[in-house]
Amino acid sequence: MPTPNTHTPIINRTVLMSGADYFAVKELNPYSDEQKQPDAGVAVTEHQAIRSALTGAGVNVIKVDAPQDCQDGVYTANWGLCRGDTAVLSSLPGPRQPEEPFARKLLQGLGKKLVTPPFRFSGQGDALPVGNYLLTGTNYRTDQRVHAFLGQTLGYEVISLQTIPFRDAQGQPVINRLTKWPDSFFYDIDLAISILRPDLIAWCPDAFEPESQTRIRGLKGLDRIEVTRDEAINGFACNLVSTGHTVVMSARAPKLKSDIESRGLTTVTPPITQLLKGGGYIRCTSLTLDND
Repeated sequence: MPTPNTHTPIINRTVLMSGADYFAVKELNPYSDEQKQPDAGVAVTEHQAIRSALTGAGVNVIKVDAPQDCQDGVYTANWGLCRGDTAVLSSLPGPRQPEEPFARKLLQGLGKKLVTPPFRFSGQGDALPVGNYLLTGTNYRTDQRVHAFLGQTLGYEVISLQTIPFRDAQGQPVINRLTKWPDSFFYDIDLAISILRPDLIAWCPDAFEPESQTRIRGLKGLDRIEVTRDEAINGFACNLVSTGHTVVMSARAPKLKSDIESRGLTTVTPPITQLLKGGGYIRCTSLTLDND
């Protein structure tokens, strides 16, 4: 096994997590089924296990109370995108809109200068910084017209990407009945791609439209690990948090785990059975506050 590079910059140094106290399932994405509600106690235990794993990896976790009666308030990554002292706020789908004032007040209290985008935006769930690139999703939870705004506001070079749509039995793209927006198994980009180090990503080529595949393969200065479609969808493989040295990731993605370890990183795999019922996983439960 390669020796880890001790000079690798630490990423995701400080993250914000809430709680799973009110976690329940609304049919907001292809993973969620209101007939399969989570075990609330187990969901809370799983969330605590993620927090413990992140803390053990050296991440500074700022824990706050979950927003009251918000079933998806556990998924803090969707509250915004931070760089330096600026936070670009999200515009959440209908059932999640009660989270917005909570997130606004909280981020302001943490000293962030708040910016409201002019078009819909799904926060860090759909916008992943890697170096000065910002890998940003399109068409589902984030409007492509917001991409230029993100680049101007935060100073990133925005890489616009689109994942494949969710299709019905007739092969037609599905419009979500609650959000009224197009849907995808990869509705947020953090289900299709992940940042392991500033020079290393993991991604599922089959999750992306051909033009986006070409764009990802053409990114300079980045090495890439390929993730299978099965592990991406059924194992939530890409929905992870890495410090650049330790990766807190799915226990249901053995191939990606092996590939990551072959690059000299350590992996930690807390068991998760309930939080995934809402279509979210490890990355979704944490918002990075100190992106460079």
